Amino acid sequence: MVKNFAREKVVVAKIETAYGTDSAPTPVANAILMSDVSPTPIAGEQVSRDLYLPYLGAQEIIPVGLYGRLEGSVEIAGSGAAGTVPPWGVLHRACGMAETIVAATSVTYSFVSGDQEALTLKYWMGGIQHVLLGARGTWRTEVTAKSIARWRYTFTGLLGTIADVALPVPTLAAWQRPVPVGKAATTLSLHGIGGAVSPVESFMFDAGNQVEKRDLIGEESILITGREAKGQVVAELQPIATKNWIDVYRNRTLGAQSLVHGNVAGNTVTVNAAAAQIGDPPSYGQTQGITNITLPTRYLPVAGNDELSIVVT
Repeated sequence: MVKNFAREKVVVAKIETAYGTDSAPTPVANAILMSDVSPTPIAGEQVSRDLYLPYLGAQEIIPVGLYGRLEGSVEIAGSGAAGTVPPWGVLHRACGMAETIVAATSVTYSFVSGDQEALTLKYWMGGIQHVLLGARGTWRTEVTAKSIARWRYTFTGLLGTIADVALPVPTLAAWQRPVPVGKAATTLSLHGIGGAVSPVESFMFDAGNQVEKRDLIGEESILITGREAKGQVVAELQPIATKNWIDVYRNRTLGAQSLVHGNVAGNTVTVNAAAAQIGDPPSYGQTQGITNITLPTRYLPVAGNDELSIVVT
């Protein structure tokens, strides 16, 4: 009897040239170093035949609108050299973000509202290979101090083959070791407040992509049909004279937010928002007996497609 061990997983991904056509990612060139992988091999809807018969009983159902899904986390780290694409960049491109490279300086990811790219995703559960075509998705990150920062992706794709294929050995040399979240390597400011003035316990960014499976006569696709970027910051509560967050919420004040994680060239990731709004009422809590304030955030576009950007340097 063959045993399929839960930790034996390999994921590969590559941007498609033609939508829905296998771009042939390989474990040598396109491996994705993931944790907390959660696959859904097949999903969709069910239509009952709903027949009238001379007896009672269950009706046959017909599966329709089928697709697959893959969720997983990737450590937030750079590429090892400024201006070099990080190995997780391909995943952000399939989440509706454009990649801009400045040689020897930076790689930036910013939202687009049309013509989003798509992936061929292949993943192995032991010796079983699953193929998702035309995959698009969304990302989020929810990070606390004293942890490893990770992107969390959810991809939806058209069903490809599911077959017995030997588990490959991936090449993972491009993936950099992460640095822990903390004072030495992480800074976050919101509306000009952060650092030692207002220490932060945790933060969250969420691209908020709406991903839909589209089934028509003549078309089968995965589309990003909407986006509502949001987030959250939990910080130590400071005097009103330092920052009156209640008035910031009440007056719908917009301000910048910036996260910088890493302090070494080639391994620094910055998330910027030019127009962050406190989107829901702030609330109080406590950690280790210290009062904190939770600030739910919404990220608004200024000139369009600029509500969040990710810069790797």
